[in-house]
Amino acid sequence: MHQKIRKAIIPAAGFGTRMLPATKSIPKELLTIVDRPLLDYIVAEAFASGIEHVIIVTGRMKGAIEDHFDHAFELDVSLRNAGKLPLAERIAQDTPAAGTISFVRQQQARGLGHAVWTARHIVGDEPFAVLLPDMLMVADRPCLKSMVDLYERHGDNVIAVERCAPEDAHKFGIVSLRPTADGPVVTGLVEKPAPGTAPSNLFISGRYILQPEIFALLERQAPGAGGEVQLTDAMLALLETQAIRPFEFCGLTFDCGVPAGFVTANLHMAAARTDLAPHIGAAMDALYPRGGMSELPVTHASGHPG
Repeated sequence: MHQKIRKAIIPAAGFGTRMLPATKSIPKELLTIVDRPLLDYIVAEAFASGIEHVIIVTGRMKGAIEDHFDHAFELDVSLRNAGKLPLAERIAQDTPAAGTISFVRQQQARGLGHAVWTARHIVGDEPFAVLLPDMLMVADRPCLKSMVDLYERHGDNVIAVERCAPEDAHKFGIVSLRPTADGPVVTGLVEKPAPGTAPSNLFISGRYILQPEIFALLERQAPGAGGEVQLTDAMLALLETQAIRPFEFCGLTFDCGVPAGFVTANLHMAAARTDLAPHIGAAMDALYPRGGMSELPVTHASGHPG
């Protein structure tokens, strides 16, 4: 029997520079996908996968994240007094129970590996999950839940991977694999390999289950790409003593840390809702009656028509 995956780290301390100016005053993790903050979806995935305690790593100017997951007493009273009981109940149900979410500050922007390391004392000596908040992963079964199932069969480290076009492999962190009688295992991790040199077309896509030994490796890890402490560098060191297994995610993934992915996620999630889909379809038909996105007006990078 393997130790249960009870805790998950969500690194949310970044500046969100790819989404400026929207993120100048709003944490990128609280930008909304339809009518729900992006981070809500990630936290919901964690809890739906059996996680009991979520640890969100924040930084300066991210206090709104803590407020969002707190009980809003004044709002609750106001909604109930206004007779908006269903909305009040929905918000109450979506608010995590006391003690199920903790927050820790990453006081310096030193990379993903350092952000994970800052949560070490809360995680303790047990395996844990990591969910990147930019990556909205949509499937009938939560990606992390499927990874937990794989972990419970083998007890190793697990990373989510997805397939890309081989010619695009140089844009991603790519894994190399070795088949075994007990399923494939990871043999290497290459960050943005030179075109034509990638060992596969499977890229790391933002979900991890890691053994606690990674913390000691991160503590000793020298800065890597970008002068930051990289989680993948520590995982390479972990490979020397522990197995890492891939879970191939075949759902839909939206990189909401960039405008194109963020807008696409909004369109998809809106179209998937029965209360919104007819309105979305009618609006698109009215705006672009000839049925092509080529009808969109040309814009500058600022978003203003040119």
